Amino acid sequence: MAQLSLPKNLTPKILLSLLKSEKNPISALHLFDSATHHPSYTHTDTVLYHILHRLSLSTDSKLLPHVTRIVDLIRTQKCPCSEDTVLVVMKAYSKNSMVDKAMELFQKMREIFGCEPGVRSYNTLLNAFVVSNQLSKAELFFRNFKTMGVAPNLETFNILMKIACKKQQFDKCRELINYVWRRNLRPDVYSYGTLINGLAKSGDLNQALEVFDEMLDREVMPDVTCYNILIDGFFKNGNLKGANGIWERLMNDSWVYPDIVTYNVMISGLCKCGRLSEGLEIWNMMRKNERKMDVFTYSTLIHGLCESGDVDRAEWVYKEMVKSKVSPDVVVYNALLNGYSRIGRIADCYELWELMENQGCRNIVSFNTMIRGLFENGYVEEAISIWELLQSSSCVANSTTNRILVDGFCKNGYTNKALHVLEEAEGEGGVLDPSAYSTMISGLCREGRVDEAVTLLDCMNRRGYKPNSYVCNALINGFVEASKIKDAVRFFGDMGKKNYTPTIVTYNTLMDGLCKAERFGEAYDLVKEMLGEGHQPDVITYSILLNGLCQGKNVDMALNLWDLVVNKGIQPDLRMHNILIHGLCSVGKTLNALPLYLNMNRWSCIPDLVTHNTLMEGFYKAGDCKTASVIWARILISGLQPDNISYNITLKGLCSCNRISDAILYFNNALSKKMVPTIVTWDILVRAVIHTHSSMR
Repeated sequence: MAQLSLPKNLTPKILLSLLKSEKNPISALHLFDSATHHPSYTHTDTVLYHILHRLSLSTDSKLLPHVTRIVDLIRTQKCPCSEDTVLVVMKAYSKNSMVDKAMELFQKMREIFGCEPGVRSYNTLLNAFVVSNQLSKAELFFRNFKTMGVAPNLETFNILMKIACKKQQFDKCRELINYVWRRNLRPDVYSYGTLINGLAKSGDLNQALEVFDEMLDREVMPDVTCYNILIDGFFKNGNLKGANGIWERLMNDSWVYPDIVTYNVMISGLCKCGRLSEGLEIWNMMRKNERKMDVFTYSTLIHGLCESGDVDRAEWVYKEMVKSKVSPDVVVYNALLNGYSRIGRIADCYELWELMENQGCRNIVSFNTMIRGLFENGYVEEAISIWELLQSSSCVANSTTNRILVDGFCKNGYTNKALHVLEEAEGEGGVLDPSAYSTMISGLCREGRVDEAVTLLDCMNRRGYKPNSYVCNALINGFVEASKIKDAVRFFGDMGKKNYTPTIVTYNTLMDGLCKAERFGEAYDLVKEMLGEGHQPDVITYSILLNGLCQGKNVDMALNLWDLVVNKGIQPDLRMHNILIHGLCSVGKTLNALPLYLNMNRWSCIPDLVTHNTLMEGFYKAGDCKTASVIWARILISGLQPDNISYNITLKGLCSCNRISDAILYFNNALSKKMVPTIVTWDILVRAVIHTHSSMR
């Protein structure tokens, strides 16, 4: 680049004034470089400090090499510099994880800068080790302080406290604070803030609060950061009351005021706790007090509202954001996109999608959100189009993308397409996570393609993924549904050998298969094993066993099991009632079933239509038309609507009792209720008419 025009009699004072007036750091650097080549000019420490400080503050990583270049210039031209200038460079290296460069600079301070390292230089290097998580090196370096004759100051001890907290040695940190008090150095807000932060991150909010109160007792006034740490900590622990308590203290304390971080932490925490109305109150307080909001403030609120389904209000917040001239980022757009898709507003999804393209605000999360939303709303072809667009974009598909594709195709009945996505990702070395395999295996099992599911499980194992309980349960259920009980039992046996942990669902699924296969002995053995492994049978477990016994006509054993369940204090649910009532009615024990039905309220169970239909059929089969009619009346009284099954049971029952005229009345009633007779209905009526004519002959 051509040299800039500078005054002939350039002095450091003139150059410093020119540099300060130049707001762009790159332009300031060019000005500095032009001055370097000026024939009658030599840089001074003040100018060097200014330019290095400007470069170190920049977020542009491309400017960092220029820091090193200027250090080389200082070395070459032997420009004497103060320790302040060295510290700027060391901190720049530390911030960019270049600890070795910082240490080299520290060791060569006299040679390069012509000055000796003081306690501040020692502290800066000590902190550089801590920031880069080289705690052992930091502790080793601190031991050199005494050897080099450097007296540690409060900043040194604050850094040592940071080391102790990083190592979760909170008692040691407390000891350091007490030691500092004894040395009359007086710990500051940073000393206490470090310990509060460490304790809060470890989840020990009670101790953190004690330290906070100790600050006040010792007249070290907490700053807003201390309050923010505690509020955030309480929210992360799910302690809404604790977070609100600190918020109230902050609002009442006169020496400190909430900042943008406080408001953001409060809004974020309240939204995550489902307290959106309170989050909006905090936001409205900010608006009323004309507090500046940043993109995080808006994105937190928009995300929370969208997650709760209140997309209309999220839109309103978004419009307020635009009105306030805060530019939405991709996080905001993604939150809105997710909100629209969750409530099925696909047209709005597409409108926002186009806006995001125009703003250059699409990332892989955007594509994943759009694809998932389209799949969940049944727009499979449209989801495929977005997937194809992703492949031609600058974004790269990740494991979430593949999981969404597999899940979306499986749930919409495109199992082969899902399998193709999985195989293609494997073949191309794509990123896959265990849940993609889980979903695929489950999808194949649902379609009865258990052999393919087993092959996929082997592939999953080869890739080093341990199947979770969801996968194992899906496979066992697949074997059961395909009537491959032997395979289900064998796979269950292999789970223990391969360290796959069965859950209560695993046991229940296999038990259900064994009962369906009338292998009751093995089902009971499984219950014993389950108890031995520390799993307690639940209502589903007992329902499965009850159903198996009833299907095998072992109703006396079923009644004994019922009594066992009740005596254990387990509350039978509607399904258990229906299973046992059906079992009793199927063997003609309707009088045993009736008390069970009448006492359902005792267990807070409301009989459904299945309960009533089962009892009606049982009483009709027993020839008790009167009680069957009472059950019909109870259906109507309870506000239930008889269905085709109810009418067919009644028609068949009445016909079997030779009450054909009553059956015709019920049939006409069904027609008046817009019921469409089924083939079963006509079969019942035709048989009744034929039987009547035969009897009359």
